[in-house]
Amino acid sequence: MSTTLMRWRSLAWVLPALVLLLVFVYYPIVDNLRLSLFSWNAFSVAPTFVGLDNYRTAFHDPIFWTALWNNTVFAVVSLVFQVGFSLVLAALLEEFVHQRLRGILRTIYFIPAVISITVAGILFSFLYNPEIGLVNRLLGAVGLESWQHSWLGEPSTAMGSIIAMSQWQSIGYTAILFVVGIQRIPKEFHEAAKVDGAGPIRRFFSVTVPMVREMTTLIIILTVSGAFLVFNEVMVMTAGGPSDSSQVLGTWLYRNAFLNDDMGYASAIATVIFVITLAIGAVQIVVSRRRRIQW
Repeated sequence: MSTTLMRWRSLAWVLPALVLLLVFVYYPIVDNLRLSLFSWNAFSVAPTFVGLDNYRTAFHDPIFWTALWNNTVFAVVSLVFQVGFSLVLAALLEEFVHQRLRGILRTIYFIPAVISITVAGILFSFLYNPEIGLVNRLLGAVGLESWQHSWLGEPSTAMGSIIAMSQWQSIGYTAILFVVGIQRIPKEFHEAAKVDGAGPIRRFFSVTVPMVREMTTLIIILTVSGAFLVFNEVMVMTAGGPSDSSQVLGTWLYRNAFLNDDMGYASAIATVIFVITLAIGAVQIVVSRRRRIQW
């Protein structure tokens, strides 16, 4: 079989997937970018070209900046807990926990990840309830009544409460991914480090962290992208309130698109989300390729 024929046959196999990607992923992205330059709504006969006015509106919109700040805080906290803490947790599981107990602990850590985000949001709404919630009752039981809050009802605590719930649900999932990455490290590396006198902490930083770099990069991309795409937990727990203090870009986009019927502005917000996630993902991939370790 000639090389040219093999290439055409290979192209025929990937063509359906390529067409689906073009139609359902890349075309909507490009069309959204085009629509962000128009003023239009669900009842518009013909969209009106406004250039960059929707982006200027976003620039002068204080709630847009509040939403962007909340997404940024969400991403930073998620990096600390879902990447940093999860990696430490996975290393502790593999280094110190007896093999029989590892499976049980992995299951316990992973269970929150299989709970629907809507169910988890409702569950934590009860926990945060100022009258019957477990959080305030525990604080009262240990003499910390001054720390009690209406956790989802106060602007100063609403976003933090949502972020805390999200970390609880995601840490187990990312820890299991790190466990998989750690198990792929050849045991000879750890044994050689032990022979050289390296303790657990030194082995963690000199062997484990470099060897799971690719997995770390993947989890960072997923975590940061997820932080800027967060929507369900905010809608279930606060719907962006109180006083728009817990708005994120996703909920602010939703409100402008489907409640305010300002589709052009919503398209501009969607474009901002896309550019942020694309930029972060591209930077992470470039950095990880430059520092890739092979064995």
